[in-house]
Amino acid sequence: MTFKMIKKEFKLVGLKGSGEYENFGSEVPLLAKQLLSRSSDFDFPTGSEIALYEPKKSAGHTTGNFYVGLIVRERVNKIPTGMDYLETDNHYITTRGNIMELGKLHGDLLNWGTAQGYKRDLDSYIIETYHPVNEGEEVEIYLPIIA
Repeated sequence: MTFKMIKKEFKLVGLKGSGEYENFGSEVPLLAKQLLSRSSDFDFPTGSEIALYEPKKSAGHTTGNFYVGLIVRERVNKIPTGMDYLETDNHYITTRGNIMELGKLHGDLLNWGTAQGYKRDLDSYIIETYHPVNEGEEVEIYLPIIA
C-alpha cells in the first residue's frame, strides 16, 4: 500500500445527501445509483465517480452531509436540476486499493498520516474516487490535511 501527500483540485457535479454516519454505507450507494440513472441529464463530459463526505468531528457528531457526483474537467454553467457544482482545492494524504478493504484503507491512511505528523482538516470534505478494474473496483481516498 502506497501513501503520499498531495495538493489536488476536484471539480464535480453531484447530488447532496445527508444522514447518520452509521448509515452512509447504504445511503451513499443509493444516491449514487440515482445520480447514474440521470446520466442523460449531463450534456458535458464527465469522468470518474466521486463522493465527498463531511468528516465526523466528535463522538456526539452523528449526522453529516455527503455528495455523490461525477468529476468534470472544467466549470459547468448548465447544471442539471437538483444537482450542485462543487470545486475543492486542498492538501490531502492519499492511498488507493480494493474497495472491499475500504475500512482498512481508511485506518491505515489515518495511522500513516498521524505517524508523519499531518493534522487532519475537519472543515474540508473527505474525498473518495472510484475506478473500475478487471477484478472489481478500486477506491482512492483523499483525507484533507492542514498544510
